[in-house]
Amino acid sequence: MRVDVAALALIATCSAATAQQAPDSAIPWLSDSLAAPRTQPRTDEPAATPLTGTDIAVMPLGQTSRDAVGLLAASLTGLPRDAFAGSDPRRVAALIRDLPSDAMPAMQDLVLMLMLAELDPPRATSDPDLLFFARVDALLRFGALDQAQALMERAGATDAAAFRRWWDTSLLTGFDTRACDVMTANPGVAPTLPARIFCLSRTGDWAAAALTLDTARALGAVTEEEELLLANFLDPELFEGEPPPIPPRPMTPLAFRLLDGIGETPPTLDLPLAFAVADLRPTTGWKAQIEAAERLVRVQALDPNRLLALYTEGRPSASGGVWDRATAIQRLDTALLAGDPDAVGDALPSAVARMRDAGLLVPFATLYGERLSQIDLTGAADELALRVGLLSPSYESVARSADPSLPRDTFAVALAQGDHDAAPPPGPLPQAIADGMTGTPPDHLTRLAKDGRLGEALLESAILLKGGAGADPQDIADALAFFRSVGLEDVARRTALQLLLG
Repeated sequence: MRVDVAALALIATCSAATAQQAPDSAIPWLSDSLAAPRTQPRTDEPAATPLTGTDIAVMPLGQTSRDAVGLLAASLTGLPRDAFAGSDPRRVAALIRDLPSDAMPAMQDLVLMLMLAELDPPRATSDPDLLFFARVDALLRFGALDQAQALMERAGATDAAAFRRWWDTSLLTGFDTRACDVMTANPGVAPTLPARIFCLSRTGDWAAAALTLDTARALGAVTEEEELLLANFLDPELFEGEPPPIPPRPMTPLAFRLLDGIGETPPTLDLPLAFAVADLRPTTGWKAQIEAAERLVRVQALDPNRLLALYTEGRPSASGGVWDRATAIQRLDTALLAGDPDAVGDALPSAVARMRDAGLLVPFATLYGERLSQIDLTGAADELALRVGLLSPSYESVARSADPSLPRDTFAVALAQGDHDAAPPPGPLPQAIADGMTGTPPDHLTRLAKDGRLGEALLESAILLKGGAGADPQDIADALAFFRSVGLEDVARRTALQLLLG
């Protein structure tokens, strides 16, 4: 009866925890993976203790604010450490939640830098972790799971709110065994029953996992959907010939991992970005890997070279969609490797068109912009190569050797070199860009920056540009002017070039 007693105690504990408080994440798929913290530990189990044999850091509560933890030092970001010091963390958290996940690449890079920067926490706060969790949740929403996982491990994830996020992230990045080891080593963090049953099976204790599920079923401590999914996972032979369990809505990382374990891996295209990371595993089909990499590269959460490696991994056996893009990239890559200008000129238009249609033109430029500028092309191919080069990180060196003939390209070359006196071509967008690169920023953004609220002002500026080239011209001018006024010239130029040429 020893195991029965343990199972009953576990069920009672987890049920009480779930009833006391709902998880506090704004991300729906995080909602049910782990329960909220218990107000009191059980008398027969220790409180949360420092973890040993793991990479999880421990940060004593009340001594260090996790809002100050980051992965990028101020020397790398160029931001002052007090960029958020004067802000209301609730206001900053609200701005972070409002950030679009489909912003232009320059804005995605800026936002990721802010989320990962090592900065002083806001001075006026009653919750020292509010900004930390807002940053982590933003990284998860953008599919930047590796970065989120590293941030949580540096800050410490031994309390339930942080552990829940770290647990979910670990399930999707393939570290579920390690996550279960941490859960076992730190019994002060209370898992839900499905999470605990999963971990019992991952540690090889299948008998305890099955008994816990049976007991939970008898007591009504799991839903019918949870019971069916767990039962299929623990003993799939019992359900041979029967239809697979219906995937839950919203999908959670644990449910995804359980379905994956029984060979019914859900497609991730219609799931939040974070789930796309699971499709990068080599056991996933080639097409699914490419689609996942495209989604993540599009939001700057994955290195474009990873996508290039997938595009060139094999020979496409079909046409349409990802296969057309893979074929176009392979043709261009082969031509560049051969150093054949005619072949490059023939392959470039198709590659650019297909990557532009997929919203991947800037990642494409990151991969090929500088290389294309070194190929002796003529006519339309030369003009196309120039625009791709100006969208690449090497935009300034590309511009120095350029000889543009079209008004838009001439204006873009001037922008890339910091020549803001060049006349813009006709149209509201070029004029807004010119105004932003020569004008003064709005007073309210300037005041925020002077009051120790630079980070808040940068987030507001990023939101002004959420419509990209379709944003209000005055908003475009205001954001560009502000970036320049606080020394972010590279951000301003890249943003201007992406607005103009993207």
